[in-house]
Amino acid sequence: MIILGLDTSTRAASVALWSDGDLLGELVINDKRTHSQKLMPMLENLFQLANISIDDVDLLAVCIGPGSFTGIRIAMATVKALGHVRSIPIVGVNSLESLAYNLSDGKARLVPILDAQGSQVYSAIYESSGQAPEILRDIRVVDIDNLIEEVRGLDGKIIFLGEGINKYKDRLKDLGPNINLASSNTNVSRAASVCACASHKYKKGQDIHTCYDILPMYIRKSQAEVQYEEKQRAMKNDL
Repeated sequence: MIILGLDTSTRAASVALWSDGDLLGELVINDKRTHSQKLMPMLENLFQLANISIDDVDLLAVCIGPGSFTGIRIAMATVKALGHVRSIPIVGVNSLESLAYNLSDGKARLVPILDAQGSQVYSAIYESSGQAPEILRDIRVVDIDNLIEEVRGLDGKIIFLGEGINKYKDRLKDLGPNINLASSNTNVSRAASVCACASHKYKKGQDIHTCYDILPMYIRKSQAEVQYEEKQRAMKNDL
């Protein structure tokens, strides 16, 4: 089975091709260009370099969020179009479980975090034991101070990973000898990890969708939605 994975939920854009447990190819671009500028050229180059066409793809895997609202929409729209035209099933993978798969081979408590603006982060906690990461605490938006207190109560080796540690590195690096920060090569969201997670889920019959019913995971409202609602409330109060 050949899986095409896409992740544009964070600053990094990545695409990958996965075949029966083997990574055929992956492209990751982590710069300031918008995902709409990067994604299609990356897909075209990956297919060409791997000598594979979309007709060879059996399963689509996409990161559904949380993360960048605009980025999530771009990847979702792309897999929906491909799934519709080619009648390919789609597996949804959230951004925090995808990050956990970056470090799934070792034994540790994994704490992926992504910036949720202000002093808040999207976070979850996983147990990695050399196989598929096991969820210990599901995704939620939490203040970084509350997350630090939560993590201090955990035993064993703990690894923070994800773009959120770039913002809070000074706060996290001195928490204790058992707490580590992931290196830059394992700290970026990767489509290869989306594929690995999707492969595991597909075998278990989990989170399999069509182009018509797959939905993004936003967790919270976008800043634009919040500002719009505040404006509407202000207008009503002025009446």
